[in-house]
Parts: sequence; C-alpha cells; structure tokens
Amino acid sequence: MAAKTRAQMVEETRAKLITAARKAFATKGYAAASMDDLTAEAGLTRGALYHNFGDKKGLLWAVIDQIDGEMLARLRVVQEGAATPWLALLAESTAYIEMALEPEIQRIMLLDGPAVLGDPANWPNQTACLQRIEKTVQGLIDDGTLKKVDAKAATWLLNGAVLNSALWIAAAQNPEEAFPRAVDAFQHLASGLLADT
Repeated sequence: MAAKTRAQMVEETRAKLITAARKAFATKGYAAASMDDLTAEAGLTRGALYHNFGDKKGLLWAVIDQIDGEMLARLRVVQEGAATPWLALLAESTAYIEMALEPEIQRIMLLDGPAVLGDPANWPNQTACLQRIEKTVQGLIDDGTLKKVDAKAATWLLNGAVLNSALWIAAAQNPEEAFPRAVDAFQHLASGLLADT
C-alpha cells in the first residue's frame, strides 16, 4: 500500500476536525464547545486546529461551509422536482424554511453561525445562491408569471423572508408549531408578486 501524500494527510486532518467540531457545535453549541475536547475527539492537537483553520471561528466557517453545501444539494433536488420555475421557487423556499426544524441546522446555521459570523446574507455561498434566485425571478418576470418589478429587489426581499422565517423557527419555543405559520405567511407574501391573470 502506498504511503499517503502530504495533501491526503492534510485533508484527513481537516476532515477529522470538521467532523468533531460539527458534532460538538450541534450538541453543545459553539460557545460551550471546548477546543481541547474537540481536538481530543478528533485525536489531534490544538496545533492541528490552528494550522488548518486559524482558530475556532475558522473551524466554524468550515463547518458552516460543509453544512451549507449539503443544504444547497438538497434544495437543488427539490427545485428540480417541481413542475414549473414558479413552483420550484416556492418549493425550494419552503424546503429551506423546513430545514430550520433540524436541530443541527437550527443550532449551527441559524443560531450560533449568525451570532458568531454575522448576517448569513453576507456568507460566501449566499452570493451564488442570490444570483441563481435572481436569474429565476428575472425569468419569471420575463415570461409574465411575475409582475414587472425589480428582480434584484424581489430576490433580496424573498430571500430575507425565507431566512428570517427560518431564524424565527429556530428561535421559537415550539418550532414545529411555528413552521406551518411561517410557510403560510411566506406563500401569501410571495404570491403577491404574481402577475394578474
């Protein structure tokens, strides 16, 4: 068996730290997750964490990036399964709001992430996501499905409604009870953009 390359060893170390951090951040929360505990869980040293991520905040960015990628893949599947671009936009938005019911996403992506890293609308993956949604919205305006409104403004408002619905659910005393209320209100709000037929 060939010896592992340096790049493979670095990738394995990063993966172990991300896995341990993801578990710790989801169960204990970012603030309570000890760097010593999570490096021990990974069988590594604090030096490995500093070398690969700079600090605990850098490790949180890596965890968020991983979860965000998984969420985007799930949303793509939902979007591709819809009959029309409008229904795809609604289904994708609803699916994102529904993900706020998942404890790991609640804790890491919606509660601790924004508290530590700032507004999720400014996170790196959001730019690509917003551009994709804007393209969809512009297409819906061009084909007459939506009213003639500014596509960028409509995109930011829809995205804000989805994100804030998810944040509300994550922070709610009873997320399961908040979810259908959020989806209902979002769908009413979004349908206000539909062109009069």
